[in-house]
Amino acid sequence: MSLLEVNNLSAFYGDFQALFNIDFTMEEGETLAVIGANGAGKSTFLKTITGLVDTEVDDLNYNGVSIGGLSAADIVGLGIAMVPEGRRLFPSLNVEENLLMGGYKGRQGHWTLDRIYELFPALVERRTVPGTALSGGEQQMTAIGRALMANPDLLLFDELSLGLAPIIIKNIYETLPKIKSEGVSVLLVEQDINQALSVSDRVYCFQEGRVSLNGLPNTLSREQISAAYFGS
Repeated sequence: MSLLEVNNLSAFYGDFQALFNIDFTMEEGETLAVIGANGAGKSTFLKTITGLVDTEVDDLNYNGVSIGGLSAADIVGLGIAMVPEGRRLFPSLNVEENLLMGGYKGRQGHWTLDRIYELFPALVERRTVPGTALSGGEQQMTAIGRALMANPDLLLFDELSLGLAPIIIKNIYETLPKIKSEGVSVLLVEQDINQALSVSDRVYCFQEGRVSLNGLPNTLSREQISAAYFGS
C-alpha cells in the first residue's frame, strides 16, 4: 500500500478546470518533487491533498484511507501538513506563537518547540519577534517549524526556495535529511529544477494541469524534462 495514492484527480476553481485526470503515487520515506511552469497546476495539486480545494471522495487515498472531501483540519489530524507558498505566517503573532499554532490538533510525535529551535537555531533569539518583522529566510524557517509542530508523516512544501537568497536556500535544504530522519516523507513543489532533481527520489512534471512526465531523476534527460516542462 502506497503512502499516498491519487487516482484520476481533477480539480476546479468554479468553472475553470485546473487539474485533469492526475494519477500519482508516493511511497513512505520518499522525497518527491513536482516541477512545472507557472500555472501548471502544482500548487493546486498540493491544495487538493490538504483539503483546500474540493475533490471527489475516492480521488485521494492516504495510508489506505480516502481523504477526498475531508476538511483541511481533519487532514492535518491524519498526518499531512504543508508549508504554503509565501509562508503565510499569522501577522499578529510572534515566532513562538506561530509555531505553537502548528500543534493545535495535539498530534503526538517527535516535534516540539525545543526540537524546532534545535533545527533552526536562528529562531531562538527571534522567538518573541512578530512574523511581519522577520526576514524571508526566518519566515520560511518559522513556516517549516509550524508545519512540523503538527507532527506530520507527510510534509508538503509549496515553492520551498521562492524569493530566498541562495545561502538561505542551501541552509534550508540541509535540514531536509534531519526532518526525514524522523520518519517524515517529503513532497515538494520547486521552481529550481536542478535543486528539485538533486534531492528527490522521483520527479513529476506538470504541464497545463496534466502529468507530462514522471520518473527517476538520473534517468530523465534534459531534453525530456524541457519538453515536459515547456511542451514540445
